[in-house]
Amino acid sequence: MEILTQDLETKKRLLQECSKILSAQIQAAKDAMNQAQESANEHQGAMEDKFESFRENCQIQRDLYARQLDELMRTMGVLRNINATKLNKEVSLGAVVYTSSQNYFIGVSLGEVKLDGESFYAISGMSPLYKVMAGKTGGDEFSFRDKTYKVLQVF
Repeated sequence: MEILTQDLETKKRLLQECSKILSAQIQAAKDAMNQAQESANEHQGAMEDKFESFRENCQIQRDLYARQLDELMRTMGVLRNINATKLNKEVSLGAVVYTSSQNYFIGVSLGEVKLDGESFYAISGMSPLYKVMAGKTGGDEFSFRDKTYKVLQVF
């Protein structure tokens, strides 16, 4: 029972760390979007012809950041739907997976996340790697890009 509690604590901390990373990315996108909007607004009255293309470029930038923000918000929604108290028996959304070569957290694509010096790779349920390991349990093997992995533990 002690191991179970420890595993769920690891999952909970991974979720918190991913949320923290994503929140910072969301804030950065909001700040950049607001900055682009402010730049466009500052040049509204100045020599219209000369600054019109500058304003348009600022609006394009703002729209780009807005799309990025939308995507980040969708990603945060996926993360919020992961249940940290659910023990996964097989590789599926929300699972923490230890393999013979790397550790993974299945949820959203955020790259490497470190917990107490241990690396976990946060990958999404849409990634090609996830697609080949989905449904595997401890002891199973899978191959990805000419490399064979052994699933050591899933929770």
